[in-house]
Parts: sequence; C-alpha cells; structure tokens
Amino acid sequence: MLLLLQLCISNLHHIFTSVFSKVVNWTLGVCIPLTSSVSQLHKEDDQSKDKNATAPTSVNYHFTRQCNYKCGFCFHTAKTSFVLPLDEAKRGLKLLKESGMEKINFSGGEPFLHDKGDFLGELVQYCKQDLQLPSVSIVSNGSMIKEKWFQKYGEDLDILAVSCDSFDEATNQLIGRTQGRKSHIDNLHKIRNWCQQYKVAFKINSVINTFNIDEDMTENILQLNPVRWKVFQCLLIDGENAGDEALREAERFVISEEMFQEFLDRHSSVPCLVPESNEKMRNSYLILDEYMRFLDCREGRKDPSKSILDVGVKEAICFSGFDEKMFKERGGKYVWSKADMKLEW
Repeated sequence: MLLLLQLCISNLHHIFTSVFSKVVNWTLGVCIPLTSSVSQLHKEDDQSKDKNATAPTSVNYHFTRQCNYKCGFCFHTAKTSFVLPLDEAKRGLKLLKESGMEKINFSGGEPFLHDKGDFLGELVQYCKQDLQLPSVSIVSNGSMIKEKWFQKYGEDLDILAVSCDSFDEATNQLIGRTQGRKSHIDNLHKIRNWCQQYKVAFKINSVINTFNIDEDMTENILQLNPVRWKVFQCLLIDGENAGDEALREAERFVISEEMFQEFLDRHSSVPCLVPESNEKMRNSYLILDEYMRFLDCREGRKDPSKSILDVGVKEAICFSGFDEKMFKERGGKYVWSKADMKLEW
C-alpha cells in the first residue's frame, strides 16, 4: 500500500509539472521546455540590448587638456595635465574599433603640444595602419605644426581642422587665440599649403562670439577653400567656461540664436559652410576625455562615465548622452579619399 501511494504521488507530480510547463510556455508564446524558457528569454533580451546599443561610429578623443592658447570661450580647459601612456591609449582605441568605431578625431587642449606631436603621430599611425580606420582626423590651433610632422605622419592622416575665429589679428588677440607675436593667419595659410602637398583634407573651425559676430569672412574662406568650414555657436559648459569652478569665464562671449543666424545668413554664399548650434554641439558628438571616459554634455556640464579601459565600451557609452539621430542629421558620416582628393559620404 505504501509503495502504491508513493507511485500515485509521483505520477501526479509528473502530470502536474508537465501541464504547468505547457501552460507557461503557451502563455509566453513559445514551445520549449520550462527549464530553458527563462534562460532563452534572458538571451533574447540581451540580444535585443546588443542590437539597440549605440555603436561608437565616430569618436572625438581629447587625450590632453593642455594648450598654449588661452581662448576665452574654451569649453575643454586645462583642468588636468594627465595623458595616458601610449600603450594604454592604443588599448582603448582598439576596444573602440572592436565596438564599431570607423572615425577617430584627436583633439585637446592642443594635441600637437604633448611630446612635440610625436605622441599624436603615433596614435594617428596606429589608427590607420593597425586598426585600418577609414577616417583619422585632428583638430588643432595650428601653432605647433611643422612640415616635418607631415613628412613623418601625413600619409596616415585624412583630415586636419585648424581653428580660426577671425581674420583680424587684433580680434584674435582679444579672443585669446594667439601666442606671442606669431601670426595665426599666416600660419593658417602655411598649413593649408602643406595639407594640399601631402593630400590631407583641410578644414577650418570657427567659434562665433561677441568679438567676431560682425565680421565678414567670406573672401578669406573662399580663398583658403577648405573642404568644410565648421561654424560653431559659442557654448557655455558649467565647470569649464562657466560657473565657480571654471577656468574660463565665457559669458561675455555668448551670442543669441538670432545673432548666430545673422552671421550664417551673411555667409550663405560660402558653399563649404557647416553650421552647428549649441543644441547640435551638446548631443551629437561622442566625446572621450583624457581618461577615456565618455562625457555627457546634455545638462550643460560634462558628466563623465567610467573609463572604457575599466568597464569596456558597451557599458561606458550608455552614459555618453549621444544622440545618434542628430549625429546623422549634421552629416557626420563622411570620409576623405586621398586618391580623389575629395570627401565621400
């Protein structure tokens, strides 16, 4: 009798488990064993997250904050003197490539300042030769660039953007985009010629502010003929150029949306002009700081993620504040063809 009772209980338990398993699986809309249904759902959820995760297609790596200029509106100031060791910087760049990076832009600070430009050159070579990135670019104030740098590293550089906010030397002095008695404008023309000689795309970046808002740069820009003229509206970032802990006080440089639009209208005949308002600047760039942390600028300050060297790209990029739709709208996907000497989208 006891054995018979145990057999009945065992059979009832088996039947109950079987029925319960099918009910659960029918409810979930799948026909898989109960023991694997939960793990399968977790797997599908992870795959969905992977599919929707932001890929770091285009990254701006500010590997140094040090600079030899003192632009009053600078929004990435010399708050530290830290620069990663070369091997660690390369390790981070490799992680980014493995996560989908296609374009890398090196900036600062002034990127040519550290190790007289050789640190930058090593990173440029590594990204083009080892990682084989389609686009490698630099943003610089131009003051530290020598032709021998082009001779050594120019073959691996696709695009060089030089910052120039005015074609009047007195205005550049007021802004702080100068060093001693060097002519920023003469240097700009010299770099343009080197870019042509070494088949590097030449760009100009200008920050529009109260000191240059009434200037007409049309003739000078057309003469220099950059592939792109990026025109930025002066941007306030708390802790960088605004607020108690800032190293700059940029409030006196700020212009309104209407003033910015007037400047754009005055230069509407310049075909290479690419305007960028404050909104686009805040959200449409993936910014990596000197510790390889993504910086979220959406709240008007730079909130850092953890370093990709510590937690990986996938986790860190979740805290970047990056708006991929806005990135695409501003035409961020293009590369430079050295063979054809033109931009390709």
